[in-house]
Amino acid sequence: MNKTATLTWVILIGLTVASAVFSIVQNSYIVLIILVLAVLKFIGIAFQFMELKKAHVFWKIIVCIFLFIFLSTILIVN
Repeated sequence: MNKTATLTWVILIGLTVASAVFSIVQNSYIVLIILVLAVLKFIGIAFQFMELKKAHVFWKIIVCIFLFIFLSTILIVN
């Protein structure tokens, strides 16, 4: 693995641990915090390991729109 992939992997592990730590906290904003961490993990995986960073701009925009719709829908339902 190259350095960028290793760094991304370490960050993803850190975000996963942070999600686990935040999940036991009783706070009104905890859903938002965990969803933001999940979105950051999704972006890391999509752009680094699925090679979206080399894809056409159309696919990058579609992924960002999907994330926005997903996050908005979950927050509205919650």
